Amino acid sequence: MGRAYQNRKESMAKTSDMNARIYSKHSRGIYVCAKSGGTDPDGNLALRTLIERAKRDQVPAHVIKKAVDKALGGGGEDFAVARYEGYGPGKCMVIVDCLTDNPNRTFGDVRLAFTKTNCNIGTQGSVSHMFDHDAIFVFNADGKNDEDILEILMEADVDVTDVECEDGKISVFSPNTEYFNTKNALIDTLGEIEFEVDEIQFIPQSTVEITDEEDLAMFEKFNDMLEDLEDVQHVFHNAIIA
Repeated sequence: MGRAYQNRKESMAKTSDMNARIYSKHSRGIYVCAKSGGTDPDGNLALRTLIERAKRDQVPAHVIKKAVDKALGGGGEDFAVARYEGYGPGKCMVIVDCLTDNPNRTFGDVRLAFTKTNCNIGTQGSVSHMFDHDAIFVFNADGKNDEDILEILMEADVDVTDVECEDGKISVFSPNTEYFNTKNALIDTLGEIEFEVDEIQFIPQSTVEITDEEDLAMFEKFNDMLEDLEDVQHVFHNAIIA
């Protein structure tokens, strides 16, 4: 059984409002990455990854270009990373990653999502120690097995946490600090890869199954409230929905 990572491939948005939220989240991430690391995707692997992810989520090319051009201009907003932790419905553990230009506003908005659903926002580190902060890559095996991939990464001197092969797909887990080394080693050896998952996530060390109908309804409301916030980039949790 594979690890309980979250496949973040976006489903097709059904309304223009949903599209706008998805585009905004990607645009903000691309802008911040390009501003801090350079606007050339060939020289900024993190930017290249974000652009590829945006394209997979069907973000239009003009939205991506506008975000990069905005960073190229050197002006614009200054965003900072903000992370909030706590306990959600059904006593599940939650980590909320944000990019914000107003930490007070963002904290207030995130805290409201917790309080409106009878949840508890905690202090920094209150639940993150129960998650592994890993880089994850999932791709088609193309005749390779987990031992082949492990050998490739070990020869490249990459610190690997785990390699799994299931249903013809390879899943590679490595410490978040090894993200670029892992991706470069895979591409250098296997060529261009179409990754199904290519990102850094918080992976829970244990999970909680939510079965109570009231908790399920609250979990859906809680998650929707967070996802509707423009500052929120990712929501990680250890809940399994029955």
